[in-house]
Amino acid sequence: MKTATRQGIAARAGRWSARHRLLAIAGWVVFILIANNIGGNLGTRHLTTSETRDGESAAATRTLERSGFERPAAEQVLVQVPPGADVRGPAGRSAINDAVSAVSVTGRVTDVRSPLSPGNDGQVSRDGRSAVVLFAMKGKADKADKRVAPVLRAVSGVAAAHPAVRVEEFGSASATKALNDTIGKDFSHAEAISIPLTFGILLVAFGALMAALVPLVLSLTSVVAAAGLLALASHALHIDSSANTMLLLIGLAVGVDYSLFYIRRQREERAAGRSNLESVEIAAATSGRSVLVSGLTVIAAMAGMFITGQHTFMGMAEATILVVAVAVVGSLTVLPAALSLLGDRLDRGRIPWLGKWLQARRKSGPSRAWTWVLDRVLARPGLSAALAAGLLVALALPALSMHTSVLGASEELPSDLPIMQTYARVQHAFPGGPQPAVVVVSASDVTSPGVEAQIAALRRQAVASGEMFNPVTVDVNRAHDVAAITVPLAGDGENGASRHALSTLRNRIVPGTVGRVASVNVAGATAASVDFNHRLAERAPFVFAFVLGLAFLLLMWSFGSIVIAATGLVLNLLSVGAAYGVLVAVFQWGWGRSLLGLTSTGAITSWLPLFLFVILFGLSMDYHVFTVSRIKEGHDEGLPTSRAIHDGIVRSAGVITSAALVMVAVFLTFATLKQTSLKQLGVGLAVAVLLDATVVRALLLPATMKLLGERNWFMPRFTKRAASRAPEAPALTPSP
Repeated sequence: MKTATRQGIAARAGRWSARHRLLAIAGWVVFILIANNIGGNLGTRHLTTSETRDGESAAATRTLERSGFERPAAEQVLVQVPPGADVRGPAGRSAINDAVSAVSVTGRVTDVRSPLSPGNDGQVSRDGRSAVVLFAMKGKADKADKRVAPVLRAVSGVAAAHPAVRVEEFGSASATKALNDTIGKDFSHAEAISIPLTFGILLVAFGALMAALVPLVLSLTSVVAAAGLLALASHALHIDSSANTMLLLIGLAVGVDYSLFYIRRQREERAAGRSNLESVEIAAATSGRSVLVSGLTVIAAMAGMFITGQHTFMGMAEATILVVAVAVVGSLTVLPAALSLLGDRLDRGRIPWLGKWLQARRKSGPSRAWTWVLDRVLARPGLSAALAAGLLVALALPALSMHTSVLGASEELPSDLPIMQTYARVQHAFPGGPQPAVVVVSASDVTSPGVEAQIAALRRQAVASGEMFNPVTVDVNRAHDVAAITVPLAGDGENGASRHALSTLRNRIVPGTVGRVASVNVAGATAASVDFNHRLAERAPFVFAFVLGLAFLLLMWSFGSIVIAATGLVLNLLSVGAAYGVLVAVFQWGWGRSLLGLTSTGAITSWLPLFLFVILFGLSMDYHVFTVSRIKEGHDEGLPTSRAIHDGIVRSAGVITSAALVMVAVFLTFATLKQTSLKQLGVGLAVAVLLDATVVRALLLPATMKLLGERNWFMPRFTKRAASRAPEAPALTPSP
């Protein structure tokens, strides 16, 4: 047999790299060094506070930023005496005075307000048992967590000196420090687990040390290069920490996937008796093309995130697009160069018994297990399709009752963390205190009698409403043209009581008071959540339409079939729907939470459904494109559709199983983190990939294609001209 391939981009890139292997490898190394150096020198630009907000919350935050109003990080020390006692008694007074003195002498704080001072009665709880010492950290609020350690030590000293009284600190700086410490350790743990776990799976899949190292090295170098490029891109479009998380998560998964597709095909051709160079070139023209189409589909899907207009989502898309693009380039260039250079040395470091068994299995032909499954699926395609689709629909049904919410701190993190226990006690003693609304008032002079009178009226009406509480505080900038009024809301900041209180504040109290004499916007945690959900609800339909439409066009362009494109969309929607259903059952209903060690929150974090849809739609296309490419390859060689389906899936099933195991393992490490939203992300991704690689690709896809028969390749006449411009799959023809 002689290989005659049509010269697509992937084939040309792979052929050139295989024949100029040292130059290709050197070019990749230089690229990594340059990208990493650029990123290291420029640094990363992170989102400003206003860029993380939407609607009225964003307007309020921009007003604070533009006015030179550097609102400091607010902190508080909770002083709490035993039940039945009064915090204004001797023990409580002594602890309060010591706390005021201790935080003041650190030199790190300003505007210390004692609950014992005249006019600060609002800093004592209604039952008289608790009081809060209010103060602010000096300097910029976004750096306060780096400077709060001495203050925390001072408060701990006061607590040790007053064992009969509870003395604890909580605030934006102390909470951020505690959360960063906890989450940082979690991420380090996840990273430390995911890389060795990935290597272990690859070692079992290939049975040789060198073959396992190549995909891992490609993935990690892709992540390093993309991180540098992301730092550069962040100067145009700012990002937050979630972007770096996605860079590692997706980069490791797709880099390994693409390498697996390539290496398995090269090994398959080598086992068939082709030369090393010829087998690499065939892999480039076949698996390389699949990698290119898959990568373009992931990039197209992630581009839909820009439609949201939300900078956090856009940063995630920015990171994912960059790392996928780099992984695709690496797979089409340095990977064929490395395979050409290594040749049969790719099997070095072979695990004695496993390596021999895998080599013998490759020579013996397709997997017997997958052949057994496919024979039965194709023998009864109607029944197989009904059972597989029925299972996915059943798993998806709980999604009909999905409830989304921006998870508050009490829902995001385990209640046994000390910082969360303090948060709960402050919330109980001073409802709404930890997450107040912030009323931003702009006027030519906010200290004028008319404006001050309306601010006073707002304070009275807010507390009188029963939905807002003391202490209501007022801060004014140096120019006296902006005032920030903090108003504690009922509820926990995220529930219905908090949202109703916010509505009362925005729609009744503000218009009837400060709204008469000034320009006013309301921000705060609850406002940010409400505005975020409103923007998401507005933009989500457009994101769904964009992703589905573009994915359909890409599949139609790639395979020259409107039926294949439509089938791909439906199958992917089923796997995404099933993932939604499992998330609802576990995290909202609490099914299996004790078995899985997870926490039921009663809600799915509001950003997750849209993000899961976009990322899963892209990742699922990896398997769909790879599998259908093998089927189309057989069909183009003249095989009947039924036979092409059987051979294509049997030949691709092993590599898809290995790739899915890697993805599931990487994603499940995120389910071990303490942050609930990341647990939900990890479980959702893992479930969807597992279902897609098993139920969808091994059962539903072959059954559906068998039922459709030759109609799989249908293309309307008016679209054939455009589709004919797509790079065709390579054909293997007998040599003359």
